[in-house]
Amino acid sequence: MIYEGKAITVKEIEGGIAQLNFDLQGESVNKFNRLTIEELRAATDALKAQKNLKGLVVTSSKDSFIVGADITEFTELFAGSEEDLVANNLKANEVFNAVEDLPFPTVTAINGMALGGGFEMCLATDYRVMDKKAKVGLPEVKLGIFPGFGGTVRLSRLVGVDNAVEWISGGTENRADVALKVGAVDAVLDSDKLVDAAVAIINQCNEGKLDHEARREEKKGKIKLNAMESMMAFEISKAFVAGKAGKNYPAPVEAIKVMQKHAGMTRDKAIEVEAKGFAKMAKTNVAACLVGLFLNDQELKKKAKAWEKEANDVNLAAVLGAGIMGGGVAFQSALKGTPIIMKDINQDGIALGLKEAKKLLSKRVEKGKMKPDQMADVLNSITPTLNYGDFKNVDLVVEAVVENPKVKDAVLRETEDAVREDTILTSNTSTISIDLLAKNLKRPENFCGMHFFNPVHMMPLVEVIRGEKTSDRAIATTVAYAKAMGKTPIVVNDCPGFLVNRVLFPYFGGFIGLVRDGADFQHVDKVMEKFGWPMGPAYLLDVVGMDTGKHAGEVMADGFPDRMKHEGTTAIDVMFDNNRYGQKNDKGFYKYELDRKGKQKKVVDEETYKLLEPVVQGKNEFSEEDIIARMMIPLCLETVRCLEDGIVEDPADADMGLIFGIGFPPFRGGALRYIDDMGVDKFVELADKFADLGPLYHPTEKLREMAKTGKKFFG
Repeated sequence: MIYEGKAITVKEIEGGIAQLNFDLQGESVNKFNRLTIEELRAATDALKAQKNLKGLVVTSSKDSFIVGADITEFTELFAGSEEDLVANNLKANEVFNAVEDLPFPTVTAINGMALGGGFEMCLATDYRVMDKKAKVGLPEVKLGIFPGFGGTVRLSRLVGVDNAVEWISGGTENRADVALKVGAVDAVLDSDKLVDAAVAIINQCNEGKLDHEARREEKKGKIKLNAMESMMAFEISKAFVAGKAGKNYPAPVEAIKVMQKHAGMTRDKAIEVEAKGFAKMAKTNVAACLVGLFLNDQELKKKAKAWEKEANDVNLAAVLGAGIMGGGVAFQSALKGTPIIMKDINQDGIALGLKEAKKLLSKRVEKGKMKPDQMADVLNSITPTLNYGDFKNVDLVVEAVVENPKVKDAVLRETEDAVREDTILTSNTSTISIDLLAKNLKRPENFCGMHFFNPVHMMPLVEVIRGEKTSDRAIATTVAYAKAMGKTPIVVNDCPGFLVNRVLFPYFGGFIGLVRDGADFQHVDKVMEKFGWPMGPAYLLDVVGMDTGKHAGEVMADGFPDRMKHEGTTAIDVMFDNNRYGQKNDKGFYKYELDRKGKQKKVVDEETYKLLEPVVQGKNEFSEEDIIARMMIPLCLETVRCLEDGIVEDPADADMGLIFGIGFPPFRGGALRYIDDMGVDKFVELADKFADLGPLYHPTEKLREMAKTGKKFFG
């Protein structure tokens, strides 16, 4: 044994060739934490001290090579000064440079995932061989940063500027065939042949058939473009990526600027430029928010894993109500491997549900994500029916009929009589109380909410809603089924609107108030889109549907009359009363026409302004700051109340629910992190400025207490 640590071992395998193997003890994956980097330094020193070595093969004992840096260390690391961050990066880079400078040829055998720092490790060796099923990439921009272990330097010299820009600024995970085509790896093979192939490459280097020295010098040298070519390549890339990433995500463009800056430098100087750029991005609020999101997401996954241990198996599911929603649920369940019965009361409903599933599957086939025979298998996993014939075999039911308590009550009672005593019943309700729906059930302990968001196949969140009598078994089984469907489940307690809609409707309340006070709804949309929302409030209401908006608004007003009841007629009432339901019937706040590709596009409709005249009191010009404050304060305060009322367990659940459920701007981290970033005291001060607008704008006593004592929601 040449070296033995807790993350890395080095031994001689054959004819003077050494194997450096990553296998981080006590972890399911390899990652670059402080320990691993220190051991890599020691292992490299031990390799240099060996007299007769002819080469090195780098491997991993885990299912993946290395998944990247240990992100749990980022919060502490990024809290340091920019100078400390630069020094820290340069220290880590000494280790990767030492690997690159070993006095013999080096080859990495890539299995599973090699991402971020893991792929940067691969780039430090002379050659790379890759398992057919593996993926490589540098996804750091998704955390608001870019590669910091030499990735921008080595990749841009290895695969050319265009490919490096695409991989780094897009944060893509790339398949083996793509990596081979651009020259990021040298061979693609079955996993059991990787080490032999690596050894063969080393032998060819030692026989003079391959020139690893020239290979190495190319990677450590300058980018081979003249000044004009370099300027063209980088300037075009910057313009394109800036348009795609938008100004709220600076890292993709900053990565290109850094590559442009070090293009004419050799390795050590280039790495200094990268380290400075990395530190600058690491200190942005965007990076802090995106790293926070990643950690919150890991927390959610941990919670779901804990629930899964208590769950019953769901081998067969059923959905009641086969419309667009029911069809979406059936599609998602079947696609992810859980067969499902789709029941409706008439043939038209069944036809609509199957049409929805077929449409979604056909799109996958068109995009090459699925073969036609796989599409047939998925469709065959959906069993349409008009009766309860096979329901004795069903493990979990999703009720997705119309949002009407009387109809839901009747359907749920009927279903309870048709299923086994241990079957879990769930309701895909967006606003109706779970306790209310459980009132007439014989087995309320087997019942909970399972709120999907529309469109089901695209929206990642599922709210699993616990009623007063819901058992842990019902929650656990529903969480496990949601995860099996590829969704992110969040467990919330029962109240009108649960988490997401309860928080969304005060936001709409802010919008209604702005229109009433004379704001132009289009201007409000533009300001909120610039703030980072995927769509402004008027456009969002059109997408949700004015009928749904009005109905849900009434449920919320009944539940929280002090702050969610609106006096007189609102802008939503006007749209609803004039049959302007939004995209459903091609007119709401906007008109909808089909573009050349047959997609709905929104068009300004002057008629809307005429219809709104009776509800507008005066004409006011609002600054962007005032629009943002009037929209965001109610949403943030309601999120605070959900936390205080115990509707969600912790701040992470609340913020992730808003990001996954309504597209809260990810780079702002969520409503509670938004308050933290502003400062709780400053937020309370801002809310008090708008106090005369009513209770939606009044901070809670606990929040005022936090403001006084300097407490935060996170850390």
